[in-house]
Amino acid sequence: MTPHAEYPRPHFDRSHTWSSLNGDWDFRPDTERDWNATITVPFAWETPASGIEAHWLPLAWYRRRITVPPGWAGQRVVLHFGAVHHEATVWVNDVEVATHRGGYTPFEADVTDALREGEQEVVVRVSAPLDKRELAHGKQRSIPRDDFDGVCFTPSSGIWQSVWLEARPATHLAALALRPTPGLDGIEVTARVEGPSEATLRLTVRETGATAEIPVAGTGRTVLPVAGPRLWSPEDPYLYHVDAELVSACGTDRVAAYTGLRRVEAIGEDLYLNGRRLFVRGVLDQGYWPRTGITAPDDAALRHDLELAAAAGYNLVRKHLKLEDPRFVHHADLLGMLVWAEPAATGRFSPESVAAFEEQIAPMVERDGNSPAVVIWGLYNEEWGLDWDIPGDPAKQEATARAYDLLKAIDPTRPAVDNSGWAHVKTDLLDWHYYDESAASWGRTVAALLDGEQDDFPVRLGPDFVVRKKLAGVPAQPLRGLPNLNSEYGGGFTCVERAWHLRWQTQELRRHDRLAGYVYTELYDVEHESAGLLDFERRAKDLAGVDPADVNAVTALVLDVVPVAPGRDLLSAEREVTVPVRVSHHGTEPVSGHLHAAWTPVFGRAPALPGVEGPRIEAKPFLLSGPAEVRAALPAGWTSGRLHLALVSGGAVLARSAVDVDTHTGFVIGDDRP
Repeated sequence: MTPHAEYPRPHFDRSHTWSSLNGDWDFRPDTERDWNATITVPFAWETPASGIEAHWLPLAWYRRRITVPPGWAGQRVVLHFGAVHHEATVWVNDVEVATHRGGYTPFEADVTDALREGEQEVVVRVSAPLDKRELAHGKQRSIPRDDFDGVCFTPSSGIWQSVWLEARPATHLAALALRPTPGLDGIEVTARVEGPSEATLRLTVRETGATAEIPVAGTGRTVLPVAGPRLWSPEDPYLYHVDAELVSACGTDRVAAYTGLRRVEAIGEDLYLNGRRLFVRGVLDQGYWPRTGITAPDDAALRHDLELAAAAGYNLVRKHLKLEDPRFVHHADLLGMLVWAEPAATGRFSPESVAAFEEQIAPMVERDGNSPAVVIWGLYNEEWGLDWDIPGDPAKQEATARAYDLLKAIDPTRPAVDNSGWAHVKTDLLDWHYYDESAASWGRTVAALLDGEQDDFPVRLGPDFVVRKKLAGVPAQPLRGLPNLNSEYGGGFTCVERAWHLRWQTQELRRHDRLAGYVYTELYDVEHESAGLLDFERRAKDLAGVDPADVNAVTALVLDVVPVAPGRDLLSAEREVTVPVRVSHHGTEPVSGHLHAAWTPVFGRAPALPGVEGPRIEAKPFLLSGPAEVRAALPAGWTSGRLHLALVSGGAVLARSAVDVDTHTGFVIGDDRP
């Protein structure tokens, strides 16, 4: 069975004339001369799935014998690589046909002139330097180590995305960019054509039958109108497919592409999708799997991770420091999951590392730019590859601004983040990464940032090394008038602690109407990093009765409580407690209902049916409601318990939360008093 047998490039689909080269290839380290091993492509050579499991191997060779389909006679034959880490040289029948540098970007080679009668031999040499600090390597470990080695993982070297052949005429479509018109009533088409002949491009919108025909020499542009447009959104991820037929003296080339009609924009301090306020409820996804490294075990695994994020209440996935397999974005398009996409990071600042980072920007946009799901482009992250010193070095400020300018020149239609989490130089979104193990200081710092009382925050870079990171890396960077996002947060060392922080930290973020969204760290564990809601195998953890879907719901409860510790949110000398409750609502219409309360033991899951009806409360969209007080007494004989709170309207539960009450008021380790 061929691994990853699906067509690899859904946004530029020539699947009517392709042949997968995934599967078994001959393999040898550079130190050996004999082809005495077999590797399974497209799995990196460190992984068990590859059949090799070779670690810290800097140079290796691949070989495969192939046959070109006889029906391709008269066409140009093209060899495609989705991604190879890090530098590849390719020969066909001893003729060098391609070299490529960059472990996350695709490349191709027209191999027609190297072909012979009968069987062909493809050989690939891959260099994967152990010292990756000046390479775009994302979360892969380096020797010598990066400064951020503690949050990096096993390298994934060699061919790690699909390899395949395609046939096309000499004059062919090289790119097909689809973008919604500003009025969302048509599709702007930009086609790039390569080859010796003049050509005519015929375009058809499959869903409506709308057509256009234009001559193309080099680059051609047109607009396909869409009557009665149906907009793409998370609630209705409707796609428009464009069939392109390029006719020239060389023959006819056919490509299918698609997009969705949607507009994402930052207006003042708010994000909008299709003219409606958007609150980002995001989760970090690092794109690693236990036995397959940075390659998903199969296509279903890519979709499954998106489904897991949706089941936890998230509407956006931030694919972190990695250009993921393009089928990931394809599944997000189909499912309606928003995506924050970003390139792989480098490890230190130098002209070489800056160039390596920038080389990813144009391929990223060309490959994934048709996707309606991609709503945010990221660039640098926490000054990685900039030696953690944007404010102190004009050269690093210039590199950051240049990356932003390069991206926006290619795609001005999406918001872009220049340096996620820390000092900003030129950005559309003012995002920040704030981690804190204290619920009390967490709430205070978040409030100070969002109330405008402070524009910096503490970052722990070591056990005894805390620095304050400024939001602005240069004086010209505005700190008002841009959407604010907390794009990394989370705390706790056990799964129970992490669930506790998820619940209380997220509610504090939702307390502030100025916030445009958040990204929780993270969806699942990766190797030694146990910060996930799920374990590395994507299995559920013990979250002590906390349901992330309640935490991340469109409508959520915000409790006016500063929690003390897991299992002891609220200490009370009396059995009766009073809890002020507010509602955070990000729907399109106001909500109202009655608050209900019910008791279970501490860490108990919410009862299916609401408990005793309490006060009425209502909330308008994107405005935190005023408080309503819920009074409840622990059942007779109980000294502690979990008070479940629910907003109920018309018999339906709109929002849930809980508070653990303890009448043992003595100090215990783990108390977190303000």
